[in-house]
Amino acid sequence: MERKYIFDFDSTLTRVEALDVLAEITLKDRPDRPEIIREIQHITNLGIDGDISFTESLERRIRLLKAHRDHLPLLIAELRKKISRSIADNREFFERFAPQIYVISAGFREFIVPIVEEYNVPGERVFANTFEYDAQGNIVGFDRENVLARHNGKIECLKSLGLEGELQVIGDGYSDYVMREAGIAHKFFAYTENVHREKAARHADHITPNLDEFLFVNDLPRNLSYPKNRIKILLLENIHPAAFENLSEDGFSVELVAHSLTEEELIEKIRGVHVLGIRSKTQVTRGVLEAANKLMVIGAFCIGTTQIDLNHARKKGVVVFNAPYSNTRSVVELAVGEIIMLMRSIFPRSTELHTGFWNKTAANAREIRGKNLGIVGYGNIGKQLSVLSEAMGMRVYYYDVEDKLALGNAVRCNTLEDLLNVADVVSLHVDDNPHNRNLIGARELRQMRQGSYLINLSRGFVVDIPALKEALETGWLAGAAVDVYPEEPVSNGPFHTPLQGLDNLILTPHIGGSTEEAQRDIADFVPNKIMEYINSGSTVDAVNFPNIRLPKQQNAHRFLHIHDNVPGIMAHINKILASYDMNITGQYLSTDNEVGYVITDLDRDYNKEVTRALKDIEHTIKFRVLY
Repeated sequence: MERKYIFDFDSTLTRVEALDVLAEITLKDRPDRPEIIREIQHITNLGIDGDISFTESLERRIRLLKAHRDHLPLLIAELRKKISRSIADNREFFERFAPQIYVISAGFREFIVPIVEEYNVPGERVFANTFEYDAQGNIVGFDRENVLARHNGKIECLKSLGLEGELQVIGDGYSDYVMREAGIAHKFFAYTENVHREKAARHADHITPNLDEFLFVNDLPRNLSYPKNRIKILLLENIHPAAFENLSEDGFSVELVAHSLTEEELIEKIRGVHVLGIRSKTQVTRGVLEAANKLMVIGAFCIGTTQIDLNHARKKGVVVFNAPYSNTRSVVELAVGEIIMLMRSIFPRSTELHTGFWNKTAANAREIRGKNLGIVGYGNIGKQLSVLSEAMGMRVYYYDVEDKLALGNAVRCNTLEDLLNVADVVSLHVDDNPHNRNLIGARELRQMRQGSYLINLSRGFVVDIPALKEALETGWLAGAAVDVYPEEPVSNGPFHTPLQGLDNLILTPHIGGSTEEAQRDIADFVPNKIMEYINSGSTVDAVNFPNIRLPKQQNAHRFLHIHDNVPGIMAHINKILASYDMNITGQYLSTDNEVGYVITDLDRDYNKEVTRALKDIEHTIKFRVLY
């Protein structure tokens, strides 16, 4: 039985109600324009929800519009810019199925026909109202004989067409779902991409947040093989709301949780989740990954990734991205500020004043100019700290286990001991490699100059806490600043460390990267990486996966195949593609010691048996199709 597809126009094919846009045009010079537009929108909603008759809604709006025939070309130009995004992305559906597509709208033919004809829907399959004009061309009313000018007019219109086959209505309001309730349409799809109307959603056979979902449910040609609204994203640990906005705007279903979850809680929550976003406190263990039946990607909204079992994630075909650069400046600025505050004894002076004691003194207050700064770990943060500190007059020394090129006048030290011996201030910026555990212990602290300072903004396990406490209490170190701890709470609240109570120590609660700017940058960077992977298969900057930078798809199907890195997989893939007469337009492969990742672009429709054959290749980890 052939289907017919009955589309509404306003807020379905377009993102807007056309008469609202017309009001913006016709009233642009009126001082009371905002109030009139709000009233027009209110009347529009009353009519759409069925709270007043549609005839009354039209009459009241046209009176307020003060429109002229000459305004219509301007309106059409604006509507062309406001086609619903998923409608514009699926132009092929309208072109291929045009004979089965009808537009039934309570809007007006004068602006609907020029828009839908561009999508291959001819004017004779558009059923809508028409304006009436006075002798001067002013819009003064509408054709009252048209059934669509009346309450429930869409029912009469559809009935009069006598269409055969299964009739599916796609719209956003009361006048659309009543066609299903009247028994003349078989299904009603509540289209919520632009506006979610509760009444329409309650009466829908299916809620469709975009045209991709509608096409997927009906197994019709579409721009995306899998609708984004079906891809579930879970963001934990109070990730910046901009991440939610970025991912939601791209069409994904996103859930926010303000805190971290225990392993047991996450195992329970992770089923059905495609993307997991975390910060530093959530532990993504082997057990979590085993329970994650649909997980494709993990976004670490921070620098470190030791909280994730990267090897097991790779074996499960789960790609991991982090934010290695986004909070660099924030950490560096905190380090510079703490160097200055420590060397000027700012905190003791502040505490004294808070207790009512005035102690103006230059004792233990020094400029940073001319002092030696030792940077342990010369990565992104270490290098930027090097540049800023040298600009303020410090002499910079650095130590790194890898051979790193010096910036400016920085001097490379061959050993950690060499750096500790020369530095007035030591700032730690090493990564989360387990070999860095207790990198600075009692022995290393004794190798530091007496009266020097230590700053740890890297990892809590890097410094031996009891040894640091002793060095501060005995006066071997003049002061220290600590932002990270061996054990940190999962949420804000009580906290204890043996370092509390020392007046020559600055303690901060792991806020090195916690600035509004850094969190916003992370909330842009990581979601972009997630979206690039899901939308195109790109793995650039993945921390546990072969990196492939992919060109944008151009009218091609894209097969993504993740497999164990064993000989013969590539040949097996291409043998299957050849057996199904598939024409390869591009192919990209990257491997590491354990995993291979191959992307194949194909220029023709394919038999779905080919996807089953590719999934059945021995050593396949994951397989995905992108249109």
